[in-house]
Amino acid sequence: MSSPPQIIRWGHPALRVEIGVDDDGVARLTYLGLPGGAPAERRERPPLPLVEVTAAGHGRSWSGARLIDTTLGGRLRYRTHRASRDGDRHSLTVELHDPGTGLVAEVRYSSPDGVPVLRGEVVLRNTGEDTLHLESVSSLVVGCLADGPRAVEAADLLWAENDWVAECRWQRRPMRVTSPVLDDRVVYGNGKGEFAQSGRGVWSSCGRLPMGGLTVRDCGRTWLWQIEHNGGGWHWECGERDRLAYLALFGPNDTHHGWRHPLEAGTEFRSVPVALAFSDDGGPDEAFAALTRYRRAVRRPHPDHRRLPVIFNDYMNCLMGDPTTDKLLPLVDAAAEAGAEYFVVDAGWYDGEDGGWWDSVGAWEPAASRFPGERGIHEVLDRIRERGMVPGLWLEPEVIGVRSPMARSLPDEAFFRRDGIRVIETGRHHLDLRHPAARAHLDEVVDRLVGAWGVGYLKLDHNVDPGSGTSAHPGETPAAGLLGHNRAHLDWLDGVLDRHPHLVLENCSSGGMRWDYALLSRLQLQSTSDQQNLQRYAPIAASAPTAVTPEQGAVWAYPLPQDSLDEVAFTMANALLGRIHLSGLLPELRPDARALVHEGVAVHKAIRSDLARAVPAWPLGLPAWDDPWLALALRTPSTTYLTVWRRPGGKATAALPLLHLRGAAARVEVLYPAANQAALAWDPGTADLTLTLPTAPSAVLVRLTHPVPDTP
Repeated sequence: MSSPPQIIRWGHPALRVEIGVDDDGVARLTYLGLPGGAPAERRERPPLPLVEVTAAGHGRSWSGARLIDTTLGGRLRYRTHRASRDGDRHSLTVELHDPGTGLVAEVRYSSPDGVPVLRGEVVLRNTGEDTLHLESVSSLVVGCLADGPRAVEAADLLWAENDWVAECRWQRRPMRVTSPVLDDRVVYGNGKGEFAQSGRGVWSSCGRLPMGGLTVRDCGRTWLWQIEHNGGGWHWECGERDRLAYLALFGPNDTHHGWRHPLEAGTEFRSVPVALAFSDDGGPDEAFAALTRYRRAVRRPHPDHRRLPVIFNDYMNCLMGDPTTDKLLPLVDAAAEAGAEYFVVDAGWYDGEDGGWWDSVGAWEPAASRFPGERGIHEVLDRIRERGMVPGLWLEPEVIGVRSPMARSLPDEAFFRRDGIRVIETGRHHLDLRHPAARAHLDEVVDRLVGAWGVGYLKLDHNVDPGSGTSAHPGETPAAGLLGHNRAHLDWLDGVLDRHPHLVLENCSSGGMRWDYALLSRLQLQSTSDQQNLQRYAPIAASAPTAVTPEQGAVWAYPLPQDSLDEVAFTMANALLGRIHLSGLLPELRPDARALVHEGVAVHKAIRSDLARAVPAWPLGLPAWDDPWLALALRTPSTTYLTVWRRPGGKATAALPLLHLRGAAARVEVLYPAANQAALAWDPGTADLTLTLPTAPSAVLVRLTHPVPDTP
């Protein structure tokens, strides 16, 4: 193989990308890693091209389940590239062209300065004369992850199962299980299989997170990726090709979602953005740290990310969707005494006398039967403000109940439809936010609640999955309509925050069913779960920073009157390294239990400024659902916070490796609860913190203060 005529080198001090352009003009990503890493080796077969595209009449050169080795991707030829920098954001655009069809592909890479994360998306333009009927478009293709048979042999795949009340369950499996060694007589050793994960329906994280990873056991080199799409139309695949591990990330496609898009002459299509984090030798923890820094860099700025106010919400293990003035007023007083700064009235505030609000929602007017008197719900909102808190309300904006007056006043075109018929899912229609009437209705609702009512927080929930999508016009596939709605939804959210820049928006979807950084780059908080069992919540809380920055991850702390003091401390500890969503029947707690709640809130407030800049680590590895011991660390240059949970089963003592503190003379203290039976011992030589918790369930928050390491 002759030397390539050009190598494009691009990056910054934490990331280097090399793209080789072959003699025939095909551009391929040949190196992704740290500056100073080994140059790309010559290979018998080069890695994949930068883009993979299928269209009707233009399939693949190697059949099977894979969406790689496409004929269009292999025909795209390098035309030009340009690099730029805007503040802390580095960008590279590589333009490719297929002379046969006139297809132009702009491969757009970007990366925050000093962060080893590559963001990718692809813009396709049709400069030819004929329509191209797209069936799949990659957002990022990397053909050179684990390089060579030994690296593939040592590679493990990572992915996260994600179910209602059982969110964020990371799994790990050897890559060889899905990419076995083939007979040497097979040309280039390529099979037809791959390990793949796909989203489905409207919820982006129903069944699995839109994330994945690959880690090499013997050296710790790790890649983590996320697909930044707010719908279920996404797909990733990772497998072996020509003795290299490849990764390909996609939005919706025909094979898995029935997605097709007619790219007419003179038009363009933009893929969903994705991101790939890299750690050279620090294992998954360092890659998650990089992804955390990236998420902070790309999200919309908001005061909430710095202030981290404590939120009381009346739902979980509390009113459970049955709010009234009489029930709320004592809770408002108790929440203020506990130190809450926002008070959110959750589901049910709009429920009329006939009950059954599920299929009648949509107008979002308060129920007089729940809030009687001249002031109605404003009596509660005023009390919240009088007690020094900001009022909030629950809203499920994208649905209209079949019995709602809005179901009759809005046109059919404002709703999801398939075959010309309105979609109904569990008694609800779903708005199509591409339609101006749907958007105008929601703008009126939000502007009334925020502008006229003075609400400063909206919990945006989404509790139905209306299936494959919507067809707004003949010939549009439901998956293409869903992608259009998803993008209109993001545009609507941008408009809300442009008009109300201090409004705090929470992302909720039956707990964590829509957990993605298309939404979280805009919304300030993520509801992590609807889990009501405090012990089952622990692995969700411990894993949450894999999928959301700590300051955006809202975790319920919901003590009940019958809870023991250990259980009260346990449920409070669940939330201390995230965002406290305080709930539970606080007025009915015993004085000692109430004092423990107040103590937890005060401790959180004392450390929250550190949480907004800390990065996560897991001393015991990524939590498993049934682990008796769980641990989450958040670390800054000078301080490490460590929440440790002990659930029934296992021994009373655990050793927690904190390798980033090896050799450090750390000062160790239990921050919460102040009255505890924990015994701690720190060994700087082995970097082990030995912790004994005599009872189960129990949990503690530990702080290790250590010297700031010298900057190289």
